[in-house]
Amino acid sequence: MLPKIAIVGRPNVGKSVLFNRICQKRLSIVDEAEGITRDRLYAEADLFGRPFLLIDTGGIDLTGKIPFAEEVKRQAETAIEEADAILFVVDGQVGVTVQDEEIAKRLRRGKKPIIVAVNKVDAGEESTAISPFFSLGISSVMGISALQGNNIAEMLEAALQTIEIEETLPIPPNAIRVAIVGRPNVGKSTLLNHLLSEERSIVSPIAGTTRDAVDVLCEREGQPYLLIDTAGIRRKKSEKEVVDKFAAIRTEEAVERADVCLLMLDSFEGFTTQEMRIAAEIEAQGKSCILLFNKWDLIQNLKMEHAMRGVREAAPFLSYCPTLFISAIKERNLDKIFGTIKEVYQQRLIRLTTGVLNQFIEKCLQKYHPPLITGKRLRIYYLTQAEINPPKFILFVNKPDLMTDAYRKFLINQLRESFPFTGCPLLFELRGKKPLAKRGGGAVEAPALL
Repeated sequence: MLPKIAIVGRPNVGKSVLFNRICQKRLSIVDEAEGITRDRLYAEADLFGRPFLLIDTGGIDLTGKIPFAEEVKRQAETAIEEADAILFVVDGQVGVTVQDEEIAKRLRRGKKPIIVAVNKVDAGEESTAISPFFSLGISSVMGISALQGNNIAEMLEAALQTIEIEETLPIPPNAIRVAIVGRPNVGKSTLLNHLLSEERSIVSPIAGTTRDAVDVLCEREGQPYLLIDTAGIRRKKSEKEVVDKFAAIRTEEAVERADVCLLMLDSFEGFTTQEMRIAAEIEAQGKSCILLFNKWDLIQNLKMEHAMRGVREAAPFLSYCPTLFISAIKERNLDKIFGTIKEVYQQRLIRLTTGVLNQFIEKCLQKYHPPLITGKRLRIYYLTQAEINPPKFILFVNKPDLMTDAYRKFLINQLRESFPFTGCPLLFELRGKKPLAKRGGGAVEAPALL
């Protein structure tokens, strides 16, 4: 595996700014409020051709004043345990604090290579700013500026020099990327923890606990999966905090990165406008979807068919998506999830030949001809599949504006009946005829194949 470097420290010393600086991306949420980062966040980075895995952690607050202080501390301790080297970030402008001293004691007991990164130090003032921090009992102390980028490369080089070079294994190219999405507090983090059989994300009954997207690589029956736990998407009017807005953006980005999305619903509340918005986002981005009704063990006197009725009416796309009725906390039906993910992903890779598709179009025309519009009728030349993952089809016609919504839905429904593409949205594009040549100033159109 890649060498791991964990960034730790008390709240609001600039850990997430440093994380983003090293990764050269805005992966971690940055805000002046303390306690913004909660789960540990992973990202691949590179220093002069040497890759490594960087871990951002929540601020360790030994006073317990910040929400989820104990859970954040446990997440940070897990990151420290799995890291090969540690960047202990402190604030050069504030100086040594009691919390810095306590954290240093805990880090020294772990006997991992530690570099004290004295943040917010201007160039040329390193020696003066770092001298008080040698009292922490850690020999390697460096002055940096995460905001300005001063001494970042030197700090990383020092950290990597303490790690023995091992064979690195990147994310397998055949890994299926799976985003776990849904409203806040429907059980996404609980599901992730039970799927991995470890406490990977903080679980809390308070809505909105997870704010960063969390990536985890795992394997089932020889198939690698990259699982992405995401912050829950709230209604727009509920996004009062800046970090909640970042979290909504992060969830949309997670959907964009995924191949398959697990859309979790609370069985008590059913399919709400928030799930409708998430489902629309999944379909718009061309991602496959599996619907998970969580907490089904607590439901009484309600049939599964009745639970699905409202979903089909509100979001027709979900009618073609597999549905599992689960209990994340009791691990009910969780054994079916990975097999369903693999099946749905394979549907994205199906490619149909143009000959097969033209036979399909011919059968559709025999069932139902396009209607006349102002005395003109849509002429279909041929249908072809342009792409897979997700499947994209191009229908060549004489005039695209003659295609009615009703006939378009008819073709798509017939396509799904003939070739299910389970859980996968179908991208359907119309293209008008192109002149082949000109004779006497007039265009000669291509002949219709069907």
